[in-house]
Amino acid sequence: MIIRIINRCEAFFAKPFFHDFRTLLGLWLLLPLLGAIMKLHSCNNFLIFRGVFWHAWNGTSLYAPYPQEYFDTNHYGPLFSLVIAPFAVEPLFVGLLLWLIALSMFLYVAIRKSQFTKYQQLFILWFCAHELLTALYMQQFNIAIAAIILLSYYCIEREKDFWAAFFIMLGTFVKLYGIVGLAFFFFSKHKGKFIGAVVFWAIVLFVAPMVFHGPDYIIQQYQEWHESLMYKNADNMFGSGTNISLLGLIRKTSHCATYSDLWIILPGLVMFGIPYLRISQYNHVAFRQTLLASVLMFVVLFSTGSESSGYIIPFVGIVIWYTAAPWQRKGWDVALLVFAFILSSMSPSDLFPAYLRKEWVQPYALKALPITLIWLKLCYEMYTKDYAAKGI
Repeated sequence: MIIRIINRCEAFFAKPFFHDFRTLLGLWLLLPLLGAIMKLHSCNNFLIFRGVFWHAWNGTSLYAPYPQEYFDTNHYGPLFSLVIAPFAVEPLFVGLLLWLIALSMFLYVAIRKSQFTKYQQLFILWFCAHELLTALYMQQFNIAIAAIILLSYYCIEREKDFWAAFFIMLGTFVKLYGIVGLAFFFFSKHKGKFIGAVVFWAIVLFVAPMVFHGPDYIIQQYQEWHESLMYKNADNMFGSGTNISLLGLIRKTSHCATYSDLWIILPGLVMFGIPYLRISQYNHVAFRQTLLASVLMFVVLFSTGSESSGYIIPFVGIVIWYTAAPWQRKGWDVALLVFAFILSSMSPSDLFPAYLRKEWVQPYALKALPITLIWLKLCYEMYTKDYAAKGI
């Protein structure tokens, strides 16, 4: 009976409609429209974002609270005032809609421009659609961070190191997460050029806001940015909507506030770095793609600032992990993928039991659990497996 159901499902999803990129383009354009309509009267994050432009324009602090405009505060770099500018000058609904479309299409194009196979692209676009909607509901720049990491990798693969450096520095000067693109340095065939490009774009993007707002003001904002991030890191420790990461999972499960996260981060960095010792595997695209998947998961699992809406980043990673391997995925791999979709992707939605979400998933940051298990398995595979194509 079960086999018959599975066969019928496979036959249904084998229809051309599900394999047509026009279908997915339509879906990824529909989701921003749905998000804009549903969140027009509760788009607090977008109000913060557009406030960054107007506060920079008026020369006021980018990081002070403005309770009459929105709750919470801005935690993005001064460069973000230029990124958000085209969307901040529009009427609220128009700006919100264009912002969400831009985020969705940025990631869509990054996936389509990648060197992934058609199967991989289709898998990512379908599997991550619900997680994309979650991020769109929160108007989150994390969608762009996922695209930036993918494009950093893609540009190095295509020996476009100058533009890889641009994307890395863009993500860094907006939200720091982009710095993880430096993990692809060892795959570059032009390391000297890459380093020079990183320095060039770091200077350009550091100075760019000064052209519009003056150096004294922007330097002061960089100092305030640093202070705001330090405060946010401390505030995130037991926050119900933040620290949804491996760090948060351990912290909130143990209820211990006295230890340093470095006790977890440093071993994590060692585990992340060990695959670089397997230099002979660098020639295999599957190995390089799996490292990309590791980067996409690591950046969220080891950040106290991780939020539910940021899981679009590791979700792209788990699909890459699943599809890049030159061996047949089955058994536990399939179970982990399903586990991630149910617990990590569906738990914030109304389709998930509210009791479990409120009493277990949110208080203990359990959304991070499936991603953690997948990342640990990925690490083991990168330590032991041969990623040479098997001709199948």
